[in-house]
Formats: sequence, C-alpha cells, structure tokens
Amino acid sequence: MKRSHGQEPPAAAGGPGAADGVMPAQHGGFTYSAADEDKRRGVRRMKATATGLLLAVAAVYALATWARTAGAGGWAGYVAAAAEAGMVGALADWFAVTALFRRPMGLPIPHTAIIPTKKDQLGQSLGDFVGENFLSGDVVRVRLRAVGIGSRLAAWLAQPAHADRVTAELATALRGALRVLRDSDVQAVVGEAITRRADAAEVAPGIGAMLEKVVADGGHRKVVDLVCVRAHDWLVLHSDSVMAAVAGGAPGWTPRFVDRKVGERVYKELLRFATEMRDMPEHPARAAVDRFLADFARDLQTDEDTRARVERLKAEVLGRGEVQDIIASAWSSVRAMIVAAAEDERSELRLRTRASILSLGARMTADERLRAKVDGWLEDAAVYVVTTYRDEITSLITDTVAGWDAEQTSRKIEAHIGRDLQFIRINGTVVGALAGLLIYTASGLLGA
Repeated sequence: MKRSHGQEPPAAAGGPGAADGVMPAQHGGFTYSAADEDKRRGVRRMKATATGLLLAVAAVYALATWARTAGAGGWAGYVAAAAEAGMVGALADWFAVTALFRRPMGLPIPHTAIIPTKKDQLGQSLGDFVGENFLSGDVVRVRLRAVGIGSRLAAWLAQPAHADRVTAELATALRGALRVLRDSDVQAVVGEAITRRADAAEVAPGIGAMLEKVVADGGHRKVVDLVCVRAHDWLVLHSDSVMAAVAGGAPGWTPRFVDRKVGERVYKELLRFATEMRDMPEHPARAAVDRFLADFARDLQTDEDTRARVERLKAEVLGRGEVQDIIASAWSSVRAMIVAAAEDERSELRLRTRASILSLGARMTADERLRAKVDGWLEDAAVYVVTTYRDEITSLITDTVAGWDAEQTSRKIEAHIGRDLQFIRINGTVVGALAGLLIYTASGLLGA
C-alpha cells in the first residue's frame, strides 16, 4: 500500500516501532536502533502536548467568543483576541515544523518536505561547510597549535610504560610487515637492486685507490709474511713431492741419479729462497712484490685495458648462478634475524628502540626548539593532508548523505530534534496569544 508523507510507517516485527525488544534496522545507510524509537516516542508525546495546547486555546476562543456575544463583558474580548492569536501562532508553527519533514496534510505545497526533497543539497552544503570551516589550512594549523601536540607527546613518550607500549607496537607492525612480504618478491628486488648497482658502478678505480693506500701504508706486508711462512712450511713438509716432481720432468735419456741430484738441488734452492723471504724484510723479492702491487693499483685507476678486464670479470662473477643465489638468500637471513629480534623483548633491537623513544621524550621535554619543530612538522603534515584531500574528505559526507533513503533520513532526524521543534509550536502558541492580547489592548486604547 502506498503511504502518504504525513503517515507514520508501520512497525515491522523486530524493526522500528516494535515493542521493547526493538532490533536495529538498516535504512539507506542508517542504523535505526531502539534508542531512536525511544526518541520518536518522546517526539510523539511532545506533539500530543503541542496539539493539546492548540485545541485548548481553540476551546478558549470558542467559549470567549460565545461569552462576548452573550454580553459577558469586556474581558471576553481580550480572552478571545489572545486565544485567536494563539491559534494562529500554533498553526503557523505547526506548518513550519511539519514542512521540514513532510508535506502538511499530504498537500503538494511548494517548499515543504524540505529534508526529504533537499537531502542531497543539504549533504552538499554540509560538505562545503565542513570543507571551508574545518578543513582549511589556517583552521587546522591554529587548532593544532592550540593543542600543543609536541609538549603532550614529549611528556607521554618520557614515561617508561608508554615507551614499552610504543616499542611493542612497532615490533608488532614490523613483524606483520615482514610476514606479509613474499620472500620471492623481495629476493628478486634485492638481487636486481644489487646487480643493477654493481653494473652501474665501475669498481676498478675504487679497488685501485684502496690497493694504493694499502701498499703505501704497508698493510700488505702481513699478507706477504703469511704467504712466505706458509710456503716455507709447505716446502718442508712436501720435500719428497717437490724433488719427485722435478725429477719426473727431466728427459728420459738422463741417468736417474742425475735427475735425483737435480731435484735435490732445485728443492734446496727453493727452500733457501722461501727461508730468505720469510726472514729478510728487505729481500729483493719483497720489493718486487711492492712494485708489482703499486703498478697494479695505478693500472686499475688509469689503464683502460686493465679497467675493462676488471669490468668483464665483475660481470662474469655477478652473472654466475651461485652468486645470484647468495644475493637472493641474504634476504631470508636478514628477515629471520629481524623477526627474531622483534619478538624478543630483551633483544638489542627492542632495547635500543625503547631507549631511543625515552631519549626522544626527554629531549623534547627539555628542548623547546625541538618541540616547536615537531609541532611544525605535524602542522605541515596535517595541512598538506586536509588541503590536498579536502575534496575527497568532504565527498565522504556528500556521498554518504546521497546514499541515505530520503524518508528514513527525515524520520531519523525528526527522532533526534523533533522534540525540541515541538517546543517551537508551544512557544508559538504562547507568544501568539500574548501578541494578540497586546495588539487587541493597543487597538482598544487607540480607538478610545
């Protein structure tokens, strides 16, 4: 059945208007609850009160008019005038209040049922109002400055319990982020980033400069010492192998004892050379090593052919599958290490994070300039958000209102403000009666 604007919607079972067990119902984006229905009952009581007052002044008007015609005296005219004006005021305010939510008596009078018919325009106006008066850069900056977020944040962070809470929340967020990320995706990104960075940078000049500094500082000599010691010890332990290798390389026509003598002689010379290099820091061979390393360092920086060969070697090394696997697997190790540290309350990561938060709170409490910087950063960030996304924020209001059912919107608004509006009808009745009485009295005095 079609329902006119002036009629109340029927109460469905379990819906608005049901008995004490009213269940919330969804209407065009609204949640119409039992509390809303309680408010509507209050509105209905106030409507009955205002209507009863209208009927009362109508009865007074009828009685006063009858008394005046019956010759009751001059007082009847005053009462009739007051009651008549009270009726006019009551009817006018009834019309105005009713016109907000529905068409009075169902009549298609222009500019009535304002909320149902102008709902979308009201939502747009509300969005514009909020955008201009609440989401302007100056308003946001002034409000944030008045709040003093920097001072409050400093005092809050300086408390150990709050630092523990922030640390725990950061650890939870970090664990969540690391677990959401897919290892294969991160490994691919890390591998590509490392490879691309290595391909883009020429390594030979850097290696050459580093080697040149090492040679100039004599840092390579300990390596040379180690090599000489190891070479001497190896010769001592493998004397038979060295002599057999030398003898085995001799021509087949030479006598074997000659080959053996040659092998012994070569071994002794090698052992003597290794011993001298081990024990003589100024050995000519060591100087030759110094010159070779210095020349190689210079070639790495200046010689195009040497630099090109190093780049080719770098590309070959990076292109090997083993190297790429090592680069990719590094993420798994790093992730496991970070997750373990985030879960352990006594880990160095969480302890340092907590100490940093407490230190930040203490510094902000003592340093006014730091608090001012924090306030400035927050203000700038908030102003940027509200000015950049103001249209998106206000569209949330306008789009939400546009999605509401017109009738249910009117019904819910009336439930919340209708009781106060009924006081307008009561006040209109009283004020109208007083105005009518005043006018009637003034007319009588002027006529006299």
